[in-house]
Amino acid sequence: MPIQDTIKSMDFFDELTNEQVTQLADISNVVKYPKNSILYYESDINNNIMFLVSGLLKIYKVDKFDNEIFLYHIYENSMISELSSINEKEIFCFSNAEFIEDSIVLSIDFGKFREKFLSKNILTMKLMEALLSKTHQLQCIVNRELVFDATAKVAFMLNQDLEMFNKLKRQEVSFMLHIQPETLSRVIKRLSRNEIVKVGNGKIEIINQEALVAQFRGVAV
Repeated sequence: MPIQDTIKSMDFFDELTNEQVTQLADISNVVKYPKNSILYYESDINNNIMFLVSGLLKIYKVDKFDNEIFLYHIYENSMISELSSINEKEIFCFSNAEFIEDSIVLSIDFGKFREKFLSKNILTMKLMEALLSKTHQLQCIVNRELVFDATAKVAFMLNQDLEMFNKLKRQEVSFMLHIQPETLSRVIKRLSRNEIVKVGNGKIEIINQEALVAQFRGVAV
């Protein structure tokens, strides 16, 4: 696929004219990454702002005991980079990023992107929206790790990311939520018994959305 078509396929750039897409293509490149490869490590510094065109990316940190701490997933058609400033050319990485699937990344020279687009108030609102979304994502992580009990953690993931919940093995889900597999099983059985979800063929279906949300609403969301 020509890089211009890749850019046009991304929601972030849907307000650009054909001329602007061509300008952006001149300062961009598209890179394919195989499953399980690393995009960047915590404390890396790069000069490109990156977007996930297709695939799936896992964001995580590692504690002092070398234990992996899952943070969140980045899905296709989303911005990857975590910006702390739009006035600096360098972008600092605050976590590790590993591809869960074969993926394609659009990488853009941030200094030139700022000069040719942001300085002219082009895509500025899009960038603000993306950054605010990441801020909200961080708030959700804080709730999940510091506030939510096991039931709230499971209910929140079911509500926010049912497709991923059903896609992963239960052990993987419990690892992501930092709860024991036995605890996850008990929570699912309780939600099923209360007719909030239905379990069939290893998949979960939400049958009472309001009751599911009530499991974490008010527990600090």
